[in-house]
Amino acid sequence: MNHITLSRRLTAEFIGTGLLVTAVVGSGIMGHNLSGGIVGLALLANTVATGAALVCLILAFAPISGAHFNPVVTLADAAQGDLPMRDAAMYCGAQFAGGFAGVLSAHAMFAVPLLAVSSHSRSGFPQALSEFVATFGLLAVITSCSRTGRSGAAPFAVGAYITAAYWFTASTSFANPAVTAARAFTDTFAGIRPADVAPFLLSQAAGAVAGTMLMRWLVAESPSPGHRVVAGASVSHSGGRQPS
Repeated sequence: MNHITLSRRLTAEFIGTGLLVTAVVGSGIMGHNLSGGIVGLALLANTVATGAALVCLILAFAPISGAHFNPVVTLADAAQGDLPMRDAAMYCGAQFAGGFAGVLSAHAMFAVPLLAVSSHSRSGFPQALSEFVATFGLLAVITSCSRTGRSGAAPFAVGAYITAAYWFTASTSFANPAVTAARAFTDTFAGIRPADVAPFLLSQAAGAVAGTMLMRWLVAESPSPGHRVVAGASVSHSGGRQPS
């Protein structure tokens, strides 16, 4: 079994999450600039770029770190015994740091202030419910792929789900605490007010727990004892990963 060092896995999570946030924020800026004030067109550009980037990033980094790019995915992995909790904590740190770096990267490319606290309001019960639904579905998709041996489909399933959820949720489907926190520091199309971050995070955590537990019950059998697939990478209970 090919064990990949923790430092390489953390670097993959940092870069992958950073590029994901760069895609979210950068495409939001580009879409807004080119849409002529048509919000739906800007959102469409933002959606397509984010979904496409997510598929590519999962394909690129899954053999290294599992391509979580998302603290709730990492914690769900750890809760199922597939990743040591110490490693999971460092994964989360790398993801939050990568998200912040992604905002800086997008801002630098589009010549906007490197840091700007968002004024984009995303408050209220419909927004919180949307984040629950978005994250519930995301974890259901990932858990189903992992427990039924369909690792090759995971990048496309996740990318397609997030693309769809941009449009069927009122919140445009953040579904990721690291991305949510990072987007509080961009006062652009993709931003979220810091005051609205906490309700999003709570809803995402609840949705992740519900989605994971439901799919673990619905899909009772894993591909093989002690060996599950998460986000496109095979994972042993020792925390080591190998290409699928």
